[in-house]
Amino acid sequence: MSIENTPAGSVATEMKVLDVPSGQGRAIWHMGALMVFKATSAETGNQFWLAEQTSNRGYASPIHLHTREDELFYVLDGELSIEIDGVMHHPKTGGTVFSPRGLPHSYKVESDTARWLVLGTPGGFDGWFFDTGKPAERLEVPAFDPADFPDFGDVIASVEAYGGKVLGPPRA
Repeated sequence: MSIENTPAGSVATEMKVLDVPSGQGRAIWHMGALMVFKATSAETGNQFWLAEQTSNRGYASPIHLHTREDELFYVLDGELSIEIDGVMHHPKTGGTVFSPRGLPHSYKVESDTARWLVLGTPGGFDGWFFDTGKPAERLEVPAFDPADFPDFGDVIASVEAYGGKVLGPPRA
């Protein structure tokens, strides 16, 4: 396995074929999750970004919305609960949930571990993960470290810079 960490500011000037072998991609640790980006906005001409995320039971996003992009979740292993605009969804391995832009949503890992693909379109929001995460040292979920969790006010401000809005803490 190899971990590729390309500069966050690199921008593709033209669309090119992208072929990312298994176990490769730009890997980061982000607030307790392992995210391996299989395609970045820079690599797709800002059309989309695609990440494989792995997290442990209880990992959850705050309630938020995106003003610029739609998100699609495809569960590779495990189970998530995803609330979109007040409606709860429970995708398990092989399940897909689509969240259109502008709708409040949050997600939580319900199984011991879950691994899923998250697709954002159009591209751009992946920059937030790169700005607020750090290069992964290994392809595994990082050990809990309180230093990896920034001040919630800083999270809100950083999300807003990418067109998102944090509406509240993760659901219990």
